[in-house]
Parts: sequence; C-alpha cells; structure tokens
Amino acid sequence: MRRLVVDLPLSRAALWSGRLAMFALALVLLGVALARTGRIELPAAVVVLGAGLAIAIAAALLAVAAFAVIWGDGRPGFGQALGGMLVAGAIVALPAWMGAEAVRLPRLADVSTDLVDPPAFSRSRKALEARGGALPPEPAREARDAQKGAYPGLAPLTLELSAQDAYALALKAAQARGWSVIESAAPGGRSGVGRIDAVDHTLVMRMPLDVTVRIRPLAAGARVDVRSRSRSAAHDLGANAKRISTFLSALQELADNRD
Repeated sequence: MRRLVVDLPLSRAALWSGRLAMFALALVLLGVALARTGRIELPAAVVVLGAGLAIAIAAALLAVAAFAVIWGDGRPGFGQALGGMLVAGAIVALPAWMGAEAVRLPRLADVSTDLVDPPAFSRSRKALEARGGALPPEPAREARDAQKGAYPGLAPLTLELSAQDAYALALKAAQARGWSVIESAAPGGRSGVGRIDAVDHTLVMRMPLDVTVRIRPLAAGARVDVRSRSRSAAHDLGANAKRISTFLSALQELADNRD
C-alpha cells in the first residue's frame, strides 16, 4: 500500500522574514554610508535608519510567526525564518542598547573635567568655522550636578612635567586619537595657559564632536583639563566621558614612557 506524501509549501512568513531582514540591512548600511560621506544631512540619515529599524522589527515578528507555523504543521522554512531573525536582531541590537543607556545615564551632551571653571572653546574665526559658527555655552548648573553624580571619577590629570612638555604630549595624544586639531597654543604669555581645540567624530555615523584641552602650569608640574561636547545629540550616551577618560589615559601613558 502506497503512502501519500504531501509536500507542504514554504512558510510565507519565513520567506518574507528573510527578505525584509535583508532589505532592512541594506537600508541601514545605505543610511550609514550616506551619512559618513556627507551625502545627506543627519536628520535625513536618521529617517533612513529609522525606516530600516522598523522593517527589521517587522522581519523579526514575521520570523516569530513563521516559527509558530513551522512548529504547528511542519512546513519548511526554518532556515529562512532563523536567518531573518538573526539579521533583524543584529539590526535592532544597537538601538536597543542605546535606549537602555539613555535610561541609565543622565541626559548630558557636554562633559568636562572641571565643573567649576570648564575649559572654554576658542572664539577664533578658524575655530568658529570648524564648528559651523557655533560657540558652545558653559554647561548649566543642572548638567554639572548630573555629571558629578554620573561620573564621579572624571577629574583633571596632574603631570609632573613642565607645562610645555605636557602640552607637547597632549598634542601628540590628540593626534594619535585621530582628532582633527583646529588650532593650538603652547603655554606662555601672561596666563601661561596652553590649549588645544579639536574635532572628533563618532565611530559609525561620523557625527562631529568638539573637544578642547587646557594645560595650566603648576608649581611642580602641569594640570590638564578636557571638555568634550556633542554637537547635534542631546544625549551622548556616555561617549563624551569615555572620550575624555581614554584621552587622559593615553596622555598619562605617554608621560610615563618618556625617555
């Protein structure tokens, strides 16, 4: 007696989950590429990335539906559903992490090692042009209090070096970090203070951030203060504090390894 074998059709939910996930990935990569090359403005890039994220979520939901159908009647398509879920999950992972950090950390976009007298950004024409004509104001008291609670360990770096030597190493550390130095002034003059104004960029979207470094001579060394400010984001997700800490650690290492 022959057994009747019925070939069930591929789960449509699984098929469309994989297709939508790949389309979402292409959309996200396109948005990032256009933003990094400056082909579109940041708001437009955010719209493209948001569309990619929404499509990725739809792909993940279709994958869940496909798993239910496959489990229920044994339809083929598990591989397509799993691939769609993995690709969609990879796309959603970063925004999910960003959302968690936005809840965990205070809403800050301007961070400094000196909350009493934050380093001021240069007002020169060259510096203003590099910042799009903007002169960052001093952080509000509420923001300083929030920073004190969120990053209690963020503090100036004191080096047992002359201000001139500290300035030279700070300039070297800034260039090693890939910062674009706009202008710099060695310690000297009436105040004896040196400074470095630079522009850094975020890793993925290449969004510009402004950084200024101040070097003050001390009786037996030099004090280095750093201020880092996001230009377009209202919440830096801890990036500015991390940038300052990384820079100061690199500067300390350069000072320790001096011949």
